[in-house]
Amino acid sequence: MSLPDELRAVLGELRLHSRAPIATGGLGMHASRNRGAGLEFAQYRGYQPGDEPRHIDWKLFARSDRYFVREAEFDSQLTVWIVIDASASMGQADQARSALRKLDAAKLLALAVMELALRQGDLFGLVVLANDSVDFIAAAAGPRQRDRCLLALDRMQPAGNLPGAEALRPLWEKIQAGSLVVMFSDGFDDGWTELSCRLASARREVRCIHLSSAEERDFPFKGGLHFRDPESGVEIQVDAARARAGFLERFGKAREALRKRLQAAGIAQVEHVLDRPLVEPLRYLFGGPRSRDDVR
Repeated sequence: MSLPDELRAVLGELRLHSRAPIATGGLGMHASRNRGAGLEFAQYRGYQPGDEPRHIDWKLFARSDRYFVREAEFDSQLTVWIVIDASASMGQADQARSALRKLDAAKLLALAVMELALRQGDLFGLVVLANDSVDFIAAAAGPRQRDRCLLALDRMQPAGNLPGAEALRPLWEKIQAGSLVVMFSDGFDDGWTELSCRLASARREVRCIHLSSAEERDFPFKGGLHFRDPESGVEIQVDAARARAGFLERFGKAREALRKRLQAAGIAQVEHVLDRPLVEPLRYLFGGPRSRDDVR
């Protein structure tokens, strides 16, 4: 598995960022709450015993006859968590483009996020939710971490259901406050929405990419249809012409309800349809700083 040229070409335009200052240390590209002899000026404070004389601003001393120390903000590492819904419904693809399933698109977009984190010197980790279980790769930095995550992406296959609340409990310890959480799902499971909102309410910055097929958007079918839910096994038969209007109305209302719920939680979100260029959701979410209200 490798990053497509269309995604690699836009990485220079994108930046992973957090709206809140970062409280951790390390060398990265992000504003931090940590102050000291860092890189970018933050403030002056009065000299205290133990301060190094080289940090005294002697020009200010000449004007005020008082000793002041220059403090700066460190550039810190952002911790990025990539959370992927790999339940059975993510195995869906369009008939016209059967080689690209929802999960395949999620993998490629996730890999692009990892490459961005790698370029920025940030920490990144991977969480896979499928088969009623949670699989973690702990957050770390560097090319070896990217390779570990890439192997996990290669092995990942859609299966089963999302795990329940008890299985998700370790998330609250591993994904710490202040982390950027990028979530990939088709958004069909209420448990997924609840997880997204709970992470956001616990001071994790959450951004969601929801994946849909063109067939869900357009319902282009004709004649008699046989549908089977890959997770519950429920099967139904419908006449396409009669079912189309009702399906599109219900699907649109469900997507709008999901959008409003995540927006109320302050979660930046975008929907990606499989027949659209993969660069679009990345440009929308990471093309520049966005306000809490700038979501769709």
